[in-house]
This record gives sequence, C-alpha cells and structure tokens, in this order.
Amino acid sequence: MSLRGLFPSPTVSLYMARLFVFRTFALLGALVLVLTSLDLLTESAGILAYPGNGNAEILRYATLRVPQIISTFLPYSVLGGAIFTLAQLNQNSEIIALKSGGLSAHQVLAPLMLSGLIVAGLSFAFNDRIVSRATSTLEQWKKVEFAPLPIDRGDRANVWVQASGNLINVQQIKGKGDAAQLYDITVYQRDKGSLASILTAKHGVRAGDGWRVDNVKRFDVASATLTPVPDTIIGQGVRPDQFTLAHVDPNSSSFSELRMAIGELKAAGRPTKALEGSLWHKLSGPLSAFLMPLLGAVSAFGLARSGKLFVRVVIGMALGFLYFVADNFALAMGNLGAYPPFLAAWAPFLLFLMIGEAVLLRTEE
Repeated sequence: MSLRGLFPSPTVSLYMARLFVFRTFALLGALVLVLTSLDLLTESAGILAYPGNGNAEILRYATLRVPQIISTFLPYSVLGGAIFTLAQLNQNSEIIALKSGGLSAHQVLAPLMLSGLIVAGLSFAFNDRIVSRATSTLEQWKKVEFAPLPIDRGDRANVWVQASGNLINVQQIKGKGDAAQLYDITVYQRDKGSLASILTAKHGVRAGDGWRVDNVKRFDVASATLTPVPDTIIGQGVRPDQFTLAHVDPNSSSFSELRMAIGELKAAGRPTKALEGSLWHKLSGPLSAFLMPLLGAVSAFGLARSGKLFVRVVIGMALGFLYFVADNFALAMGNLGAYPPFLAAWAPFLLFLMIGEAVLLRTEE
C-alpha cells in the first residue's frame, strides 16, 4: 500500500484535520485563559509586595507563565480535541460513511495522528526555545521575590556550596571551568558548628585549588564588628563544576543545554540518571500528541444510536488520563533511580501505544 493509501481522500483528510486542530487549540485557549487568571489571582499579591512593582510586572509574569501552562496542558487539549472530533463524526454517522467506503479504522484515524505528529514537533520546538527560557527567567525572578533581576539570562544564580565546614553562597556565576567568575560572594565561616564570622566579597576568580576574592569584608559575630580585609583565598578544594553545575534544572534547560550539562556532570563523576530521564522525556513528552487520537479512538467506533457514545467518550478520556498518570509515575521513579532513564521516559508511551491498538481492534466493530 502506498503512503497515499494510508489516508482517506485529501478533502476528507483536510476536513478531519481541520476539525481536530480547531477543537484542540480552542480547548487549549480556554484552559490557558482560565488557568492564567487563577494563577494571577494567587501570585499578584506577591508580585505587588515588592515596592515599585505594578501592572507591568504582572503582565511580565503572565508572559512568562503562559508558556508553562501551554506546555503542560497541550497534551490534554489534544486528547480533548481528538475525542470531541471523533465523537461528532460518529454522531453524524460520518465514521460509518467512511468505513462503508472501504476505509479501515487506522485510515480513519490517520489524518488525526498525522496532525498530532505535527503538533508534537511544534510542541518540542516551543518547549525547547520558549518554555525553557521562560521557566529559567521566572525561577530566577521568584528567587529574588519579584525584585529586579540582578543577573543576565543564562548565568547561574544563587548557588550554595559547602567547603571545609563553611557555607559559600554565590549570587552570580559567569563562565565555565577555570574561567568561571564569581560575583556577590558570601562565606559563612563556622567554628565547631557555630557561626563565627561572615565574609562578603564582590568578585572571585580561580586561583590554584581555591578562589581569590577581592573587595572583602568580614563581620565577626562575637564582637559584632565589620572590618575590611585584603584579597584572600576561599573555597580550597572547591572545583568550578561545583558552582556551575551545582543545580541543573531540566525544565529550565533546552535539549542541547541539558545534554551538554549531563556530559559535564559525567566528566566530573557525578550522578546523571535523573537528568538523563528528563532528557529522554523532552522527546517522549511532546509525542503524546501523536498518541492521544489513538487513545481517544474508542469514541469513534460503535453505533452512536446504541446510547453508548457517552460511555465511549468517558473510556477515551480515562485512557488518556491514565497515560498521564503512568507517565508522571514513571518519570518520578526514574528520578529516584528505580527505573533506567530510557525506560522511565518511553515505557508509558510504548505501553499505551499497544493498549490503544488493542482497544481500537477490540472496539472497531
């Protein structure tokens, strides 16, 4: 069978795809509008609590939050769009007409699944280019309690490292390896578990196996005095990767950035299983848009006049939501190290692909 033979006629395929895409994005728009409004009601008080913040900051928060909401609820919208489209076609006896014309169930679903595959590609690009950057900026903004961001996008921020019993906090890190530079450094120096002094510095660079900091001041806790001190060495034995790779957030990283960070962590001898699962999930997650028409197909086949169309719609929704539950569970188990990374990301997709095929073949007639 040729590739063209896998689909209905171009007119029918375009008609079904248009119905599916329109319902998907209409449902997504409604969800985004409602959920963004509810989120703003929750967060607006915190945004306005910082002096000088106003409507511009609320609008900025919304522009950063909307991509996250779209990314989260697009698969649900695809499921709803597929079910509503197929239920309507079934109710109007259009599915019966297509099958009477000699089309199989897979041919009937082909326009929707191809549309889902295109949506999956757009979703991957959207997550990779827009959502990751919005998430990174929003997380940094929340850390400073919606104050003006003191850092440029892409730099590491607010990193904590322990060294020789002392705690080191760096507000901003630029560069990597021995070329890394530290800004706004605070060292909490402890003696037998008690805080003895607090050392602050504006800037630090790599020096031997430690870090040379300048513009240094030391606050002595016992005497409550603040005194300037010469340039000094801190963090003996602290490697650059402990600052630059102290916290890798997969949600704030693009696919290429996360893959690069995993390689650097492996080179530093640090565990990467959870991040590898998240890396694979950046591919399997968007592909759920391809799977949803298959899981919702139970609402397409069977006689609508039998009175069981509503039951079929509920079954389709249940299968879709069970997939999302299994997907989140497998990813959580992967983060705990109970599942291998590839299995954590792909097992739910492959499992429900087989379940969808089995249900489709069982209920087609």
